Amino acid sequence: MSTPHRGAEDLLRELAPQVLGVLVRRYGSFDACEDAVQEALLAAALQWPEEGVPDSPRSWLVTVASRKLVDQVRSEAARRRREDALALATPQSALLAHSADAVPAADRDDSLALLFLCCHPSLSAPSRIALTLRAVGGLSTAQIAAAFLVPEATMAQRISRAKQTIKAAGTPLTMPEGSGGAERLAAVRHVLYLIFNEGYTTTGGTDLTVPELSDEAIRLTRLLHRLVPEDPETAGLLALMLLTDARRPARTGAHGELVPLTEQDRGRWDRGLIAEGVDLISRTLPRGQVGPYQLQAAIAAVHDEAEHSDATDWPQVLALYDLLERFGPNPVVSLNRAIAVAMVQGPAAGLDLLEKLESGKRLAHHHRLLATRGHLLEQLGRHQAAASAYREAAARTTSAPERRHLTQRAQRLENPA
Repeated sequence: MSTPHRGAEDLLRELAPQVLGVLVRRYGSFDACEDAVQEALLAAALQWPEEGVPDSPRSWLVTVASRKLVDQVRSEAARRRREDALALATPQSALLAHSADAVPAADRDDSLALLFLCCHPSLSAPSRIALTLRAVGGLSTAQIAAAFLVPEATMAQRISRAKQTIKAAGTPLTMPEGSGGAERLAAVRHVLYLIFNEGYTTTGGTDLTVPELSDEAIRLTRLLHRLVPEDPETAGLLALMLLTDARRPARTGAHGELVPLTEQDRGRWDRGLIAEGVDLISRTLPRGQVGPYQLQAAIAAVHDEAEHSDATDWPQVLALYDLLERFGPNPVVSLNRAIAVAMVQGPAAGLDLLEKLESGKRLAHHHRLLATRGHLLEQLGRHQAAASAYREAAARTTSAPERRHLTQRAQRLENPA
């Protein structure tokens, strides 16, 4: 045993998907393997702080999880046939002969394949998110439930159904090939993007952010980028997360109130994350395979590199949004582009674009469109109309900090004294 040089918890979260990948590849039963890995992680969390981290912690976890899996199967009399099959398929030497620190030569990092499995096409987006956070992120069911503001029993059922869906699909732990691989990689990126967004601006509750989720999304995207270093969109997604999360310390005030981008103390932004994100997107964009995440990262970089709000290069931001819209209709992108148009051509031009967006179903009554309308009306001096838009936006958001912020803006316009 060696003395741990970093937190055992961080090490366990890094190793969790690797260990689960080894077990699923060996035994094929995702749900049973996931349970066994969780037991092994619990055993490590109890033993390692007292006894020290093993010289080969991954092999220790694989060995313990394999034994837990065999114990699981043996304890279920109704699954005797599966026990026999597992016993026949598993050499005794794999369970008994190696020491906990031995490194079997066939072991490899199946983290990417595991991410693909957790983002299986048969699963809904919420199920993909939950299963990814549980199996690859190593978060407990209670942690995931708390982050998404649902009862633990509800989240447990969601994760259980997701594992049963994977089991019923019978999909092996393999890397998809050809266009299927590209599609699944895009699905993995989208899940990580959703996790980050929920952490950066939670859709409900009393807090504006859930740092645990955005931190985990960044950690998993770093892992994905390490596994597919040549994929430009994965690099773009990581850069986008870093450049966006750098502003998090300044997004809330002393009492948890929302602070808009234009009013943030940029001295509180994380310059280390900004430097890393700018460097990453600067190295990625010249490669020529530009995609939506890269363009969003470039937009974030323009904002982050401006010394103050008035120094923002809005014409460049607008040009990037023009490129981004070419990748297909996206109402959120169109809304953000309308803001850029307002900053370049004036608030009236922005309002004209908002009217077009209001004719669509997806954003017609969305609180962000209404809040943007209020802001542009305020800039034009139409204070009563702006206050009305702010109040309607406040009524439609499910975020308490956003509701307070929008209500306060309405009150300020209604009672200027």
